[in-house]
Amino acid sequence: MLRIAVQSKGRLFDDTMNLLTEADIKVSASKRTLLVQSSNFPIEVLYLRDDDIPQSVASGVADLGVVGENEYAERDEDVEIISRLGFSKCRLSLAIPKEIDYPGLEWFNGKKIATSYPHILNKFMTEKGIKTDIHVITGSVEISPGIGLADGIFDIVSSGSTLVSNNLREVEVVMQSEALLIGNKNMDEDKRKTLKDILFRFEAVHSAEDKKYVRMNAPKARLNEIINVLPGLKSPTIIPLADEEWCSVHTVLDQKRFWEIIGKLKELGAQGILVTPIEKMIL
Repeated sequence: MLRIAVQSKGRLFDDTMNLLTEADIKVSASKRTLLVQSSNFPIEVLYLRDDDIPQSVASGVADLGVVGENEYAERDEDVEIISRLGFSKCRLSLAIPKEIDYPGLEWFNGKKIATSYPHILNKFMTEKGIKTDIHVITGSVEISPGIGLADGIFDIVSSGSTLVSNNLREVEVVMQSEALLIGNKNMDEDKRKTLKDILFRFEAVHSAEDKKYVRMNAPKARLNEIINVLPGLKSPTIIPLADEEWCSVHTVLDQKRFWEIIGKLKELGAQGILVTPIEKMIL
Protein backbone atom coordinates (compact mmCIF):
# COMPACT_ATOMS: atom_id res chain seq x y z
CA MET A 1 0.00 0.00 0.00
CA LEU A 2 1.42 3.34 -1.09
CA ARG A 3 0.92 6.26 1.30
CA ILE A 4 0.72 9.84 0.04
CA ALA A 5 0.78 12.91 2.29
CA VAL A 6 -1.60 15.70 1.29
CA GLN A 7 -2.19 19.15 2.75
CA SER A 8 -5.18 18.95 5.10
CA LYS A 9 -6.83 22.20 3.98
CA GLY A 10 -6.45 25.17 1.68
CA ARG A 11 -6.01 25.69 -2.02
CA LEU A 12 -3.41 22.93 -2.41
CA PHE A 13 -5.78 20.47 -0.71
CA ASP A 14 -8.57 21.34 -3.14
CA ASP A 15 -6.33 21.09 -6.21
CA THR A 16 -4.83 17.77 -5.07
CA MET A 17 -8.19 16.17 -4.35
CA ASN A 18 -9.47 17.34 -7.75
CA LEU A 19 -6.47 15.70 -9.41
CA LEU A 20 -7.08 12.41 -7.58
CA THR A 21 -10.74 12.53 -8.59
CA GLU A 22 -9.86 13.18 -12.23
CA ALA A 23 -7.43 10.25 -12.07
CA ASP A 24 -10.31 8.07 -10.77
CA ILE A 25 -8.61 7.48 -7.42
CA LYS A 26 -11.49 7.56 -4.96
CA VAL A 27 -10.59 8.95 -1.54
CA SER A 28 -12.75 10.43 1.19
CA ALA A 29 -11.92 14.06 1.94
CA SER A 30 -13.09 13.85 5.56
CA LYS A 31 -11.48 16.52 7.71
CA ARG A 32 -11.94 14.34 10.83
CA THR A 33 -9.77 11.44 9.66
CA LEU A 34 -6.00 11.78 9.25
CA LEU A 35 -5.47 8.56 7.26
CA VAL A 36 -7.92 7.40 4.59
CA GLN A 37 -7.61 4.46 2.22
CA SER A 38 -8.77 4.64 -1.39
CA SER A 39 -11.74 2.43 -2.19
CA ASN A 40 -10.51 1.50 -5.68
CA PHE A 41 -6.71 1.91 -5.74
CA PRO A 42 -3.79 0.62 -3.59
CA ILE A 43 -3.11 3.97 -1.96
CA GLU A 44 -3.90 5.69 1.32
CA VAL A 45 -3.91 9.43 1.95
CA LEU A 46 -2.37 11.00 5.03
CA TYR A 47 -3.67 14.51 5.73
CA LEU A 48 -1.00 16.79 7.23
CA ARG A 49 0.01 20.43 7.59
CA ASP A 50 1.88 21.50 4.46
CA ASP A 51 5.11 22.24 6.36
CA ASP A 52 5.11 18.70 7.84
CA ILE A 53 4.89 16.94 4.48
CA PRO A 54 8.57 17.10 3.36
CA GLN A 55 9.80 15.62 6.65
CA SER A 56 7.15 12.90 6.65
CA VAL A 57 8.26 11.82 3.18
CA ALA A 58 11.98 12.01 3.99
CA SER A 59 11.52 9.89 7.12
CA GLY A 60 9.37 7.29 5.38
CA VAL A 61 6.17 8.03 7.30
CA ALA A 62 4.73 8.69 3.83
CA ASP A 63 6.03 7.38 0.50
CA LEU A 64 4.85 10.36 -1.51
CA GLY A 65 3.75 13.91 -0.81
CA VAL A 66 2.06 16.74 -2.67
CA VAL A 67 3.62 19.97 -1.45
CA GLY A 68 4.24 23.50 -2.62
CA GLU A 69 7.72 24.10 -4.03
CA ASN A 70 8.09 26.87 -1.44
CA GLU A 71 7.73 24.38 1.44
CA TYR A 72 10.00 21.87 -0.31
CA ALA A 73 12.73 24.51 -0.61
CA GLU A 74 12.25 25.86 2.91
CA ARG A 75 12.37 22.47 4.67
CA ASP A 76 15.29 21.25 2.51
CA GLU A 77 14.63 17.57 3.29
CA ASP A 78 16.33 14.65 1.53
CA VAL A 79 13.53 13.69 -0.88
CA GLU A 80 13.28 13.42 -4.65
CA ILE A 81 11.08 15.55 -6.90
CA ILE A 82 9.07 13.04 -8.90
CA SER A 83 6.85 15.40 -10.88
CA ARG A 84 5.84 19.02 -11.23
CA LEU A 85 2.06 19.05 -11.08
CA GLY A 86 1.42 22.43 -12.71
CA PHE A 87 -1.18 23.76 -10.25
CA SER A 88 -1.25 25.94 -7.10
CA LYS A 89 1.21 28.32 -8.71
CA CYS A 90 2.49 31.32 -6.77
CA ARG A 91 5.77 33.12 -6.06
CA LEU A 92 7.86 34.10 -3.06
CA SER A 93 8.55 37.81 -3.10
CA LEU A 94 9.92 40.71 -1.10
CA ALA A 95 7.47 43.54 -0.47
CA ILE A 96 7.70 46.93 1.22
CA PRO A 97 5.28 49.78 2.07
CA LYS A 98 4.09 51.27 -1.22
CA GLU A 99 5.00 54.84 -0.31
CA ILE A 100 8.73 54.01 0.00
CA ASP A 101 11.01 54.79 -2.93
CA TYR A 102 12.77 51.54 -3.79
CA PRO A 103 16.26 51.96 -5.32
CA GLY A 104 17.06 48.25 -5.55
CA LEU A 105 17.91 45.22 -3.45
CA GLU A 106 20.51 47.16 -1.45
CA TRP A 107 17.57 48.93 0.25
CA PHE A 108 17.20 45.83 2.43
CA ASN A 109 20.70 46.19 3.95
CA GLY A 110 20.21 46.47 7.72
CA LYS A 111 16.43 46.23 7.43
CA LYS A 112 14.15 43.90 9.40
CA ILE A 113 12.17 41.48 7.22
CA ALA A 114 9.24 39.41 8.49
CA THR A 115 8.75 35.99 6.90
CA SER A 116 7.65 32.39 7.36
CA TYR A 117 10.47 31.29 5.05
CA PRO A 118 13.73 32.21 6.81
CA HIS A 119 15.83 29.50 5.14
CA ILE A 120 14.98 30.59 1.58
CA LEU A 121 15.33 34.28 2.45
CA ASN A 122 18.66 33.87 4.24
CA LYS A 123 20.09 31.86 1.35
CA PHE A 124 18.96 34.48 -1.18
CA MET A 125 20.28 37.45 0.80
CA THR A 126 23.61 35.71 1.48
CA GLU A 127 24.05 35.02 -2.24
CA LYS A 128 23.33 38.70 -2.99
CA GLY A 129 25.64 39.99 -0.23
CA ILE A 130 22.82 41.70 1.66
CA LYS A 131 22.73 41.66 5.46
CA THR A 132 19.25 41.73 6.97
CA ASP A 133 17.53 41.04 10.27
CA ILE A 134 15.11 38.16 9.59
CA HIS A 135 12.10 38.08 11.91
CA VAL A 136 10.26 34.72 11.75
CA ILE A 137 6.46 34.91 11.86
CA THR A 138 4.05 32.00 11.37
CA GLY A 139 0.86 34.02 11.09
CA SER A 140 -0.19 36.99 8.97
CA VAL A 141 3.17 38.25 7.74
CA GLU A 142 1.69 41.05 5.65
CA ILE A 143 0.58 43.11 8.67
CA SER A 144 4.12 43.37 10.08
CA PRO A 145 5.19 46.68 8.43
CA GLY A 146 1.88 48.33 9.34
CA ILE A 147 2.31 47.67 13.05
CA GLY A 148 6.01 48.56 13.10
CA LEU A 149 7.24 44.98 13.49
CA ALA A 150 9.30 44.95 10.29
CA ASP A 151 10.46 47.18 7.43
CA GLY A 152 9.38 44.70 4.76
CA ILE A 153 8.13 41.17 4.26
CA PHE A 154 9.05 38.04 2.36
CA ASP A 155 5.98 35.95 1.63
CA ILE A 156 3.86 34.03 -0.87
CA VAL A 157 2.21 36.17 -3.54
CA SER A 158 -0.54 34.90 -5.81
CA SER A 159 -2.81 37.64 -7.12
CA GLY A 160 -1.17 40.41 -5.09
CA SER A 161 -4.47 41.58 -3.60
CA THR A 162 -3.34 40.89 -0.02
CA LEU A 163 -0.33 43.15 -0.52
CA VAL A 164 -2.49 45.94 -1.91
CA SER A 165 -4.96 45.71 0.99
CA ASN A 166 -2.04 46.12 3.42
CA ASN A 167 -0.50 49.06 1.52
CA LEU A 168 2.46 46.99 0.33
CA ARG A 169 4.03 46.52 -3.08
CA GLU A 170 6.06 43.68 -4.51
CA VAL A 171 9.64 44.72 -5.33
CA GLU A 172 11.61 41.49 -5.83
CA VAL A 173 10.52 38.01 -6.94
CA VAL A 174 12.86 35.49 -5.29
CA MET A 175 11.38 32.22 -6.58
CA GLN A 176 8.44 30.76 -8.47
CA SER A 177 6.49 27.94 -6.86
CA GLU A 178 4.02 25.24 -7.91
CA ALA A 179 2.77 21.94 -6.53
CA LEU A 180 5.33 19.14 -6.53
CA LEU A 181 4.95 15.40 -6.16
CA ILE A 182 7.86 14.38 -3.94
CA GLY A 183 8.93 10.88 -2.98
CA ASN A 184 10.95 8.93 -0.45
CA LYS A 185 14.24 7.82 -2.01
CA ASN A 186 13.99 4.32 -0.49
CA MET A 187 10.64 3.16 -1.88
CA ASP A 188 10.62 -0.55 -2.71
CA GLU A 189 9.91 -1.96 -6.17
CA ASP A 190 6.23 -2.74 -5.50
CA LYS A 191 5.55 0.82 -4.40
CA ARG A 192 7.38 2.20 -7.44
CA LYS A 193 5.11 0.10 -9.68
CA THR A 194 2.08 1.70 -8.04
CA LEU A 195 3.74 5.10 -8.43
CA LYS A 196 4.22 4.44 -12.15
CA ASP A 197 0.48 3.80 -12.49
CA ILE A 198 -0.32 7.02 -10.59
CA LEU A 199 1.99 9.04 -12.85
CA PHE A 200 0.37 7.48 -15.93
CA ARG A 201 -3.05 8.62 -14.73
CA PHE A 202 -1.83 12.08 -13.74
CA GLU A 203 -0.23 12.55 -17.16
CA ALA A 204 -3.48 11.55 -18.90
CA VAL A 205 -5.34 14.19 -16.89
CA HIS A 206 -2.66 16.82 -17.52
CA SER A 207 -2.55 16.12 -21.27
CA ALA A 208 -6.30 16.76 -21.54
CA GLU A 209 -6.16 20.17 -19.87
CA ASP A 210 -7.29 23.04 -22.10
CA LYS A 211 -7.91 20.63 -25.00
CA LYS A 212 -11.08 20.30 -27.09
CA TYR A 213 -12.15 17.45 -29.35
CA VAL A 214 -13.52 18.98 -32.56
CA ARG A 215 -15.59 17.34 -35.30
CA MET A 216 -16.69 19.09 -38.47
CA ASN A 217 -18.00 18.51 -41.96
CA ALA A 218 -15.53 19.74 -44.57
CA PRO A 219 -15.74 20.16 -48.36
CA LYS A 220 -13.25 17.78 -50.01
CA ALA A 221 -12.27 20.51 -52.46
CA ARG A 222 -10.71 22.48 -49.59
CA LEU A 223 -9.62 19.57 -47.41
CA ASN A 224 -5.86 20.18 -47.78
CA GLU A 225 -6.30 23.83 -46.79
CA ILE A 226 -8.35 22.82 -43.74
CA ILE A 227 -5.78 20.21 -42.66
CA ASN A 228 -3.01 22.83 -42.91
CA VAL A 229 -4.63 25.05 -40.27
CA LEU A 230 -5.18 22.20 -37.81
CA PRO A 231 -2.36 21.88 -35.21
CA GLY A 232 -3.55 18.44 -34.06
CA LEU A 233 -1.54 15.93 -32.06
CA LYS A 234 -0.76 14.09 -35.28
CA SER A 235 -2.77 14.09 -38.52
CA PRO A 236 -6.53 14.60 -38.16
CA THR A 237 -8.98 11.75 -38.70
CA ILE A 238 -10.78 11.91 -42.05
CA ILE A 239 -14.07 9.99 -42.44
CA PRO A 240 -16.02 9.79 -45.74
CA LEU A 241 -19.67 10.89 -45.79
CA ALA A 242 -22.64 9.83 -47.91
CA ASP A 243 -22.18 13.01 -49.94
CA GLU A 244 -19.00 12.29 -51.92
CA GLU A 245 -18.07 15.97 -52.02
CA TRP A 246 -17.87 16.16 -48.21
CA CYS A 247 -16.04 14.39 -45.41
CA SER A 248 -15.92 14.49 -41.60
CA VAL A 249 -12.75 15.79 -39.94
CA HIS A 250 -11.92 14.97 -36.30
CA THR A 251 -9.06 16.62 -34.40
CA VAL A 252 -7.91 18.02 -31.04
CA LEU A 253 -7.42 21.76 -30.54
CA ASP A 254 -5.73 23.71 -27.77
CA GLN A 255 -7.98 26.23 -25.98
CA LYS A 256 -5.42 29.03 -26.46
CA ARG A 257 -5.87 29.10 -30.25
CA PHE A 258 -9.35 27.65 -30.40
CA TRP A 259 -11.36 30.64 -31.64
CA GLU A 260 -8.64 31.75 -34.03
CA ILE A 261 -8.59 28.31 -35.70
CA ILE A 262 -12.38 27.89 -35.69
CA GLY A 263 -12.69 31.21 -37.54
CA LYS A 264 -10.28 30.02 -40.24
CA LEU A 265 -12.13 26.71 -40.59
CA LYS A 266 -15.44 28.51 -41.17
CA GLU A 267 -13.79 30.70 -43.81
CA LEU A 268 -12.62 27.54 -45.57
CA GLY A 269 -16.16 26.13 -45.65
CA ALA A 270 -16.25 23.85 -42.62
CA GLN A 271 -19.78 23.28 -41.30
CA GLY A 272 -21.52 21.51 -38.42
CA ILE A 273 -18.58 22.07 -36.08
CA LEU A 274 -19.06 20.14 -32.82
CA VAL A 275 -16.83 20.79 -29.80
CA THR A 276 -16.45 18.34 -26.89
CA PRO A 277 -14.35 18.76 -23.72
CA ILE A 278 -11.72 16.06 -23.08
CA GLU A 279 -11.44 14.43 -19.65
CA LYS A 280 -8.41 12.19 -20.26
CA MET A 281 -5.92 11.88 -23.10
CA ILE A 282 -3.45 9.02 -23.46
CA LEU A 283 -0.48 10.02 -25.62
